[in-house]
Amino acid sequence: MRAEILVVGGGLGGVAAALGALRAGRRVVLTEEYDWLGGQLTSQAVPPDEHSWVEQFGVTASYRTLREGIRDHYRQHYPLTPAARAWRELNPGGGHVSRLCHEPRVAVAVIEAMLAPYRSSGRLTVLQPYRPVAADVDGDRVGAVTVEHRRTGEQITIEAAYVLDATETGELLPLTGTEYVTGFESAHDTGEPSAPDQAQPMNMQAVSVCFAVDHVDGDHTIDKPAQYDFWRDYRPDFWGDRLLSFRSPNPRTLAISERTFTPNPDDDPLSVVADQRLSPGDGNLWTFRRIAARKLFAPGTYDSDICLVNWPMIDYFEGPVIDVPDAAEHLANARQLSLSVLYWLQTEAGFPGLRLRGDVTGSSADGLAIAPYIRESRRIRAEYTVVEQDLSLAVRGDKGAVSYPDAVGVGMYRIDLHPSTGGDNYIDVGSCPFEIPLGALIPRRMENLLPAGKNIGTTHITNGSFRLHPVEWNVGEVAGALAAYSLRYETTPRGVRNSPELLSGFQAQLVRDGVELRWPDVSGY
Repeated sequence: MRAEILVVGGGLGGVAAALGALRAGRRVVLTEEYDWLGGQLTSQAVPPDEHSWVEQFGVTASYRTLREGIRDHYRQHYPLTPAARAWRELNPGGGHVSRLCHEPRVAVAVIEAMLAPYRSSGRLTVLQPYRPVAADVDGDRVGAVTVEHRRTGEQITIEAAYVLDATETGELLPLTGTEYVTGFESAHDTGEPSAPDQAQPMNMQAVSVCFAVDHVDGDHTIDKPAQYDFWRDYRPDFWGDRLLSFRSPNPRTLAISERTFTPNPDDDPLSVVADQRLSPGDGNLWTFRRIAARKLFAPGTYDSDICLVNWPMIDYFEGPVIDVPDAAEHLANARQLSLSVLYWLQTEAGFPGLRLRGDVTGSSADGLAIAPYIRESRRIRAEYTVVEQDLSLAVRGDKGAVSYPDAVGVGMYRIDLHPSTGGDNYIDVGSCPFEIPLGALIPRRMENLLPAGKNIGTTHITNGSFRLHPVEWNVGEVAGALAAYSLRYETTPRGVRNSPELLSGFQAQLVRDGVELRWPDVSGY
């Protein structure tokens, strides 16, 4: 096959990259290894992690279209109560982690609708479920990528003028010989206050396999998982208790805290204020990432709330899943951990009425999310690498985050690092609202390969702020637009960044397309 632009990976970054290129009139092939497009929002089943101003500003126009499309889908197709239907900032799950907690399948429907006109016109070809297995490279350029069907083994080779890596783990970087880093960089290399003295390339954030449950009458206990005895007794040195307990470190203070778990509480989801500046919202794990609040729907629609389990106790940090020969074994172990958490909840914690809702998360064979939630990817060695000093509140203070002349977007989230494979506890650093520099999207050597997700030029530490849903979307959208812009002006992404005239034109185009490049004064919000 041939395409002007090939996007490998159909997560949030990949979908946004395809839209950015298609909007500029280019022909695109988009590949995705799972049956759902949307990555962390859908196949990984993670409700959006967003900053506190998301309803007013700080995201791209197309990301806002996605969010409002999800709300409109509920209003058009679900039997909401009149009060819920009239709620402008509808939060279907009434969850505390985000202002928009929802079922993954709804996001799939909206993403498909956003892409539908381009599919019908023939300008977009989507290949699923295909994953990359090889690449043809000539010097500093990628000529083609070969993808393989997950189930049949069929292979397709796709030639393209530009290749965008939107995979969850930066799979194209080793396949193309693109220089990259993994894990923890050293303080000697980055100067970061929170970095170790020596680089730790195999020290990466935990992965998690999420799942959905409701709570209804009867005993819905699953079969005892094969690894349950191991995980029941597993006690990390820094955890303060068994992993399978309601006691765990507070991510910000590391003090051991105990959370509650009360299925179907008699709360009012209309009154939920999902603002982590006020509260992290994880006091009751049931409502923390609730994705369907039964009281927002006509009586009888749901027998129970639906709760999405993405809690500290499902974080798997026994080993990395990138650049290791036993990655598949670790991913299988992570699924066993999640099943063990569910079995523990049903048995030792005393909730046999918990029912696994694999139908909600895509009906994987074991009832868990289709794909693991990957927090940390391989990252390109970029023209510019964002470091802790660029956005740390402790370092920057009233000056705010560094303002880049080549800014191509904005983001905001605390530097939020989960426990890692090197035995580190949470690392939590307050951050300022930040900009996304174009230099972080440009590899130091490769000319026609661009990152379009979590594989941009961040460090292990700053990835903790850049890995969230709206930033991944922004990065992908800009990568797709940049490839199209480079084709239009017969230049390279590096040429765009290094030419004041081309850079200014590109930034102006982004603004016209609804990409915010600078933050407004947020002191009054």
